[in-house]
Amino acid sequence: MDTVKIGIVGCGNISAAYLRTAAAFPVLEAVACADMFLERAQARAEEFGVPRACTMEELLADPEIQIVVNLTTPQAHTPVNLAALEAGKHVYTEKPLAIAREDGGQVIAMAEARGLRVGSAPGTFLGGGLQTCRKLIDDGIIGEPVAASAFMMSHGHETWHPDPAFYYKIGGGPMFDMGPYYLTALTTLLGPVTRIAGIAGIQIGERTITSQPKHGEKIEVETPDHVTGVMEFANGAIGTIITTFATWPSTLPRIEIYGTEGTLGAPDPNTLGGPVRLCRAGQREWEEVPFTHDHSDRMNMWGIGVVDMAHAILADRPHRATGRQAYHVLDLMNGFLETSAQSVYYTPESTMERPAPLPMGLPQDRLD
Repeated sequence: MDTVKIGIVGCGNISAAYLRTAAAFPVLEAVACADMFLERAQARAEEFGVPRACTMEELLADPEIQIVVNLTTPQAHTPVNLAALEAGKHVYTEKPLAIAREDGGQVIAMAEARGLRVGSAPGTFLGGGLQTCRKLIDDGIIGEPVAASAFMMSHGHETWHPDPAFYYKIGGGPMFDMGPYYLTALTTLLGPVTRIAGIAGIQIGERTITSQPKHGEKIEVETPDHVTGVMEFANGAIGTIITTFATWPSTLPRIEIYGTEGTLGAPDPNTLGGPVRLCRAGQREWEEVPFTHDHSDRMNMWGIGVVDMAHAILADRPHRATGRQAYHVLDLMNGFLETSAQSVYYTPESTMERPAPLPMGLPQDRLD
């Protein structure tokens, strides 16, 4: 099999998951790790047998690298993405695509002008759980979708994350941190959104870190930690979303899609697996639906969107975790916060096409 060489920029916690993916799929070959702290890049390279640890500038100058996988913090996504595109590389970035619409738009415009690809996490919609949901909806099992709900209920990251402060700064918060998983899943299942409104607020203004190594430090919350939004999809369905870092445990579902012939319970979009649950019209009992697709191992497939991009490059086909969908999600997230401040509805300036579903029966180590 032909391979696509990738370089990792940003060697924090999530980089290990991407490097495990690269090791699990022959189409990917990780050849360099870069980080602003060289020792961190060296540690990751040694851990996963990556040939080289280097600076970002050295990585971008490597003519063999075709995809730059940008795993930096959200505030750095745009400059790194633009630098990679300037160097003639395709880009796959961690979520969100950017913080500001203008920055995300600049990345998309540069890529399209240069004939390069932009992909963005999350790629979890390519996992067996959500691909099964996609097939059930497309096959009409629940009839015509009329509504959807999505709930990400959490008390935040200060109890477990080693450095949680940025989750409470501009560009963080539950909507920008976790919203991409839920909005990417919803738009994959139902298509683009045409009208939204939100209510958002800072409900807990100061946080105390109880994890190590910064136990006891205080965090001043600067961005809404509870966001509620409503959406109208182009297909006519009406959706509700809540993302929060201000609640204790909840029994609300992760995602449900309501159709004229039944209700579909989708799995946590922060995973690649299940369960997938179905309650048909006229029934009271839920049934668990067997997967129609594989690729549900979160440990070894977190970078599945990069795998699909690599296959797409080799096959000269569209990749699925597109920059256009990521930009639509970015547009929606900003819109929820803006409409809350302005007490108005917002018509998104962006749109997208639903990514093509994965074929059934793929080998575990391939997406083509």
